Amino acid sequence: MLSYIIGILVMVVFIMISVALHELGHMIPAKRFGVYVPQYMVGFGPTLWSKTIGETEYGIKWILLGGYVRLAGMFRPAPPGVATERKDGRPTLAQEAREASAEELPAGRQHQAFYRLSVPKKLTVMLGGPVVNLVMSVLLFAFIILGVGLNAPSTTVARVPECFSPDGTCSAEHSVRTPASEAGIQSGDQIVSWNGQVTDTWKDITGAIERAGKQPSTVVVNRDGQELTLQLQPALFGGAYKAGIVSQLQRQRGGLGQVADVSWATFTGTAKVVFALPKAVWDTAVGTFSGQERDPNSVLSIVGVGRLAGEVSAEGGSVTFLDRMTMMLAMWASLNMALFVFNLIPLPPLDGGHVAGALWEGVRRQFNRVRGRRDPGAADTARLVPLTYAVSLALVAMTVVLVVADIVNPIHLP
Repeated sequence: MLSYIIGILVMVVFIMISVALHELGHMIPAKRFGVYVPQYMVGFGPTLWSKTIGETEYGIKWILLGGYVRLAGMFRPAPPGVATERKDGRPTLAQEAREASAEELPAGRQHQAFYRLSVPKKLTVMLGGPVVNLVMSVLLFAFIILGVGLNAPSTTVARVPECFSPDGTCSAEHSVRTPASEAGIQSGDQIVSWNGQVTDTWKDITGAIERAGKQPSTVVVNRDGQELTLQLQPALFGGAYKAGIVSQLQRQRGGLGQVADVSWATFTGTAKVVFALPKAVWDTAVGTFSGQERDPNSVLSIVGVGRLAGEVSAEGGSVTFLDRMTMMLAMWASLNMALFVFNLIPLPPLDGGHVAGALWEGVRRQFNRVRGRRDPGAADTARLVPLTYAVSLALVAMTVVLVVADIVNPIHLP
């Protein structure tokens, strides 16, 4: 139980580090460009601790489920001709947002408003957070692959099942003997060559078996320092030719190419999940409230991530401390990739929504410049405030559904 709790706490710390660095990715360029930044906070809710340094209050809040950096003057004043009041005389939601944005700027600091930045500077500020998460993800994968190494199949035999069956034993139902057991291959043997081809990796062995097909194979193994030559004929099982060898996993370091491959695979896999997020959340809700077994590949909330981290930390058996550390770091790397992809969704209040607003501003300004028209100024993104509220409500509802599912119908490690 103690290991389980430690695993959860470690993952919470990892998440908060990712959030804190994400917000720094916004704040640092914003300050360099002269934007007034009154607050930088990790967490939500009541303030646990804070300290004002210069013009910015830095702090930690009680609910460690995110964070924010307050950039003053996000919205420009209403352009001429834009309605600022409803029929009953009350200000529109957009106008309320404009007024609140203006109030964030102390007297004499109107020139430090975010909306006054150029389009490239706005993009730099808003993409700074997600890019930090992307860099963290790649660096973590690089540390794991280049430094720690990953458990991968080796050319050393871990065991040789007697028959092709779930537990490797022979029975009336499973009576097909494995070619490796018939050939006399034993646990601990190191496969040196297969049909004359030197086998430096497990991939070399599987490739040699595929090429041999049903033809007899000459296999050279190293057993206790002596090389033995054995004859083996692969058997067709499950639609493929197999020898019936279980490889011994060994920690192996990879190269930069593997870092790139793993990072790209994580990015594309995460993008597919995010693209199908509404359906995935709906399926999770239906499954949870109807008592169906949950898809092990479904999306998780921070609660689910914490539970898995606890299970990784508490996992026993032959799992070493280094294995646990590697799995935790891999989860952290994947989480950072998820933060990168999710924040690029082009909807406010996510970073991608602000990026989309800046891009629209740039397109409109360039169009007017080409047409010889006056500069229309900054985009009136305050008009997207109603959409911001709607998306925020949807995100809250999604979070509630996933948290409930992770408590009532959690996903466990296989």
